[in-house]
Amino acid sequence: MTTMTIDPAVSAAATTASRPTLTARRTTSPKTAALIAGVGYVLLFALAIFANFLVLESMVVTDDPSATFDNIASSTGLFRLGLVAFLAVFVIDIAVAWALHVVFRDHDPDLSLLAAWARLGYTVFLGVAVMEFFEVLHIVDDPTRVATLGRAQAELQVTAALESFDALWLIGLVAFGLHLVLLGSMIIRTGLGSRLMGVIVAIAGVTYVIDTIANAAMPNYEAYSGAFLAMVAIPSMIGEGWVGLWLLSKARSNKPSTPLPTQQPTGA
Repeated sequence: MTTMTIDPAVSAAATTASRPTLTARRTTSPKTAALIAGVGYVLLFALAIFANFLVLESMVVTDDPSATFDNIASSTGLFRLGLVAFLAVFVIDIAVAWALHVVFRDHDPDLSLLAAWARLGYTVFLGVAVMEFFEVLHIVDDPTRVATLGRAQAELQVTAALESFDALWLIGLVAFGLHLVLLGSMIIRTGLGSRLMGVIVAIAGVTYVIDTIANAAMPNYEAYSGAFLAMVAIPSMIGEGWVGLWLLSKARSNKPSTPLPTQQPTGA
């Protein structure tokens, strides 16, 4: 009986050819991902404004734990809506991180992956920070706990939980700032969007990092908090709003995008 010998190289080539390629396995196109990210940006803007400014800013009174406690206790329904909004932001940010990676992965795969990881790092801190909202509700909604602790101690615990929320979120914003710097760099490098948009987004990312460092390093940060807020908010709202609109327009566009050419290895 004659034994047939199969060339290992031929066998490997046949096996590789029979496997679906990475492109064939992809189920989400950059156009669809742009739509998901664009809608996500719109939702994030609305939810963040509601949760941060209409809920937190309206209830928290600086240096007045008693007033803060009373505001939350008298509007627990609104506070719970703020909690739900932050939870929605947490989930949507995960989807946006993935969708932006899909939009840019054919053009700048390494940078798009790093940008996605940076945004996810921020999202983790946000998720942990939101846990403090539950702690606030557990105190405010439990008269027995308030009676056991005493009103003054309950107020201090609520204030401590809210301050912990701020600190965790602030640390996460460093990762978010890095994400924006990387996103702006990708927009500039790939030419998929306006170069000016990429520059503004990158500047917004830098301001997030500067603001967190200043908050940690400056003992009199509160005296300049308004200036720092403007420094962060202006480029962030312009840049991220522009990105959201660009993503939605990209999702509607029929113009195909051409990936950047990959460098072929040179032979010896």
